[in-house]
Amino acid sequence: MAPGPELRTQRLLLRRWRDEDLEPFAALNSDPEVMRFFPKMLSREESDSMVMNFEYGFAQNGFGLWVVEVTSDHSFAGFVGLNVVRAPIPCAPAVEAGWRLARSHWGLGYATEAAGAALRFGFDVAGLEEIVAFAVEANTRSLAVMQRIGMRRDLSGDFDHPRVPEGPLRRHVLYRGSREAYPVSDSNR
Repeated sequence: MAPGPELRTQRLLLRRWRDEDLEPFAALNSDPEVMRFFPKMLSREESDSMVMNFEYGFAQNGFGLWVVEVTSDHSFAGFVGLNVVRAPIPCAPAVEAGWRLARSHWGLGYATEAAGAALRFGFDVAGLEEIVAFAVEANTRSLAVMQRIGMRRDLSGDFDHPRVPEGPLRRHVLYRGSREAYPVSDSNR
């Protein structure tokens, strides 16, 4: 897979996907607790297809959903990044901040650290004016990340996700972050 923009934080490397990431990513996507707020767990084939779509995003947009690698031990933690919203939802067209980490990497602040770096890249380098994030209201861990990275809830933006079947996972809450909330940092100039 192609080289591309990499982001570094104090403890993490956000990098493009490699073949050796496919197996741990498939394991993450088949973990019932990780996938609790998604309609279903993913097969290996579905998981691999997601990675191909992530790489397509980098080729098309210059940004995407990066692998999160813990620099101290080079472990695969999951993904964090920016993704063009393709679903027909009320906030589209938009760029979404997204993340999914393996359970062994929860509670360590990695999602917040990596998502903050992704937002700074989106505003400072990609020149985006706004980035959104959304999740099921019961997904309090993800909502807390949205708040910690400075996004604000758009109470008028909550929606029923058209790609999620009727049930408790369909209703999503919307958060927004704007360029004004993220001044250009010297490290990204």
